Amino acid sequence: MKQAHTDTLKSGYVIGMRVDCTSYKHATEQVLEWAGAAESRYVCVATVNNVMEAHDSPGFMEVMNSADLVTPDGMPLVWALRLLGFSSAGRVYGPDLMPFLLGAARDSQTPVGFYGGSPEVLQQLTERASERYPGLQIVYSYSPPFRALTPEEDAEVVDNIRRSGARVVFIGLNSPKQDIWMAQHRSRIPAVMLGVGAAFDFFAGAKPQAPRWMMGIGLEWLFRLVTEPRRLWRRYLRHNPRFVVLFVMQLLGLRNTGMAGGPPKGAPRTV
Repeated sequence: MKQAHTDTLKSGYVIGMRVDCTSYKHATEQVLEWAGAAESRYVCVATVNNVMEAHDSPGFMEVMNSADLVTPDGMPLVWALRLLGFSSAGRVYGPDLMPFLLGAARDSQTPVGFYGGSPEVLQQLTERASERYPGLQIVYSYSPPFRALTPEEDAEVVDNIRRSGARVVFIGLNSPKQDIWMAQHRSRIPAVMLGVGAAFDFFAGAKPQAPRWMMGIGLEWLFRLVTEPRRLWRRYLRHNPRFVVLFVMQLLGLRNTGMAGGPPKGAPRTV
């Protein structure tokens, strides 16, 4: 773990958005190293939705490409990285990464916090995390209102997180909301923020997860669409077809692979 900061991490640019070729082990070790130094960092777990939201919004593209780590959360991004030449690329799925990190945080006595979710989900989440990882230091949890916080409320949130001593804070908001929130709070919160989205609901048992076989063949989006059609139909039916077309154009050389000032495909970077 001491060597994580000198590792060379390869990254691919999928329709202009950076996706890192990380792993559960690398991501966990890197997060704990940053947390141990009380560094303010943010980690995004990326899906097709992130890529297309970034394509449609230069501001959000900057949010994603400025993240300290971007994991390939969805199988389509894993396949995209492999097609771009990263044969060893594998999935680092938010709802699986969170348990990895909780166990590692317990073992290293790293204080953690949770921001997001409904009060009921958050209570169930913290209770289950405490039961599953005895000795885990959960020092902060907050379920924000669905509306935007006032500047005063936001300042209070920042102050409470700082005073709690949390060094890893899991963010359970929808994307792109959670990614924007983390970018806005980098340098203000001395912790590693991880946007894990639906992981709160899955861990708490509030929503069902897709079967592993569906995840493995990239059909998790279909399972989620069937279980939450009113909330997700616009996201999947609008973004998925456009993603396929735009990525094929990239493979054919009809698109710039290094948008938003990104380095060329395959360029290594040090984290």
